[in-house]
Amino acid sequence: MVPKLIIVTGGVLSGVGKGVVVASIGRILRAREISVNAIKIDPYINVDAGTMNPYAHGEVFVTYDGGETDLDLGHYERFLDVELSKKNNITSGQIYLSVIEKERRGEYLGQTVQLIPHVTDEIKRRIIEASGGYDVTLVEIGGTVGDYEQLPFLEAVRQLRLELGDDVIFIHVALVPFLKTTGEFKTKPLQHSVAELRRYGIQPDAVVVRSEKPIDANSVKKIALFAHVPPHAIFNSYDVDTIYRVPLILEQQGMGDFLVKRLRLASKEPDHKKWEEFISKLTSPRYKVSVGMCGKYVELPDAYLSIIEALKHAGATLDTKPELVWINSVEVEKNPDMLYKLNIDAMVVLPGFGKRGTEGMIECVKYARVEKIPFLGICFGMQLAVVEFARNVLGLREANSTELDPETPHPVVHLAPEQREVNVMGGSMILGDREVEIMPNTLAASIYNTSVTTERHRHRYEVNLSYLPKLIEAGLVVSGWRKDVRRVEIIELPRHPYFIATQFHPEFKSRPTRPRPVFLGLLKAALENR
Repeated sequence: MVPKLIIVTGGVLSGVGKGVVVASIGRILRAREISVNAIKIDPYINVDAGTMNPYAHGEVFVTYDGGETDLDLGHYERFLDVELSKKNNITSGQIYLSVIEKERRGEYLGQTVQLIPHVTDEIKRRIIEASGGYDVTLVEIGGTVGDYEQLPFLEAVRQLRLELGDDVIFIHVALVPFLKTTGEFKTKPLQHSVAELRRYGIQPDAVVVRSEKPIDANSVKKIALFAHVPPHAIFNSYDVDTIYRVPLILEQQGMGDFLVKRLRLASKEPDHKKWEEFISKLTSPRYKVSVGMCGKYVELPDAYLSIIEALKHAGATLDTKPELVWINSVEVEKNPDMLYKLNIDAMVVLPGFGKRGTEGMIECVKYARVEKIPFLGICFGMQLAVVEFARNVLGLREANSTELDPETPHPVVHLAPEQREVNVMGGSMILGDREVEIMPNTLAASIYNTSVTTERHRHRYEVNLSYLPKLIEAGLVVSGWRKDVRRVEIIELPRHPYFIATQFHPEFKSRPTRPRPVFLGLLKAALENR
């Protein structure tokens, strides 16, 4: 089956919400029972996002098959309610590595290997491969038109339009700023980015204008004239109270009808009822709870984007707004007493790597345990919860993770056995889906209401099983085990309103209308325990 492709490009500047627009278009099509897939192209030379600093690129989103990808894939999964593969994130690093490996194997024997056709052919091959089996595939090209690193991808999609004809359309997303000094929208940046796109042989079929507020008719007229796009194909994604409202805004402007007609799609009447109900609960909650978010990257909430969204999903289900209180663990190290002034209803100790700020995170665990504050620890947060318990309940004062102190006399957390011979950084952690067996008569069993769950992982370190008998004797409960090998996946504490921590990352499988149990349980406990 020839795939139908919607290629989305961006102009003027990055970070204006192109990924949300792509996800919203996907949601609009899904509401018509059209099967939709989405691909994110990142032009950087890294093979994947796994080795990047969160300050540079936000969170690393993990796919079911172990891909370490751009955070936009999280938006796609949440809006489209699908599970995407590592194949859905294409980088320049992957493309060049593949081409060079083929050259070394002799697959291009006798040829001069060049950007065109060899690199562009590899890009096209990967897009087509990842598009198989879907009615429509959205392809977001990261960055902005005019970036040098983006050029091979623009050339590749230009060729796809030539080869696949009307089954490929282009949508350009660009900012139209509102100049307060003159009280008018300025369309020139968008005009110039479309002109740059044309220079590479691509004429957009539609334009999505990003703006602070709805643009006026005069601006639409200007854009239509200079971008050579009819007014009915100009859409406006303006700032709203929640990103989940964007599909409804674009739908109201006719985006769905435009795409169905332009791509000749078999479509049912759109049904956004459940989505609308979710937004209503999300934006007009009856209750509020204060959730402490303890971590080391709190200056950049995008580092924890999926956790933030997972809390919103759980909150909407409970008619409750989780008000996030960001707690810098480095500051807690300097002044642990600051925690007692926050007046929080729940505590989340967040994922992370490295030693900086970890003693502050341990203090946050201790505060939640001692003060009976509903608590959730995720991945690194679970490991530090074990360290805190070993130190302050079991009495092993120097207990630690070997990641943080290789010489600790009590390594209650240590490197997983299969990680000991690993000598490369990228793509080498315990990654992707693993089955987790949940123990009966535990908090985990009561919130999951099942004996087995599948969850996504991203870690190297784990609880040291040799310390487990002592930890259990002191009151720690292991309520979840990895099914394929004996590894601790969930811990909890009895005689506490809600104290649970997971080695896996539950946030990656949270959906707007299907929140994950540990987040739902946390907010329920916070409401009841206030």
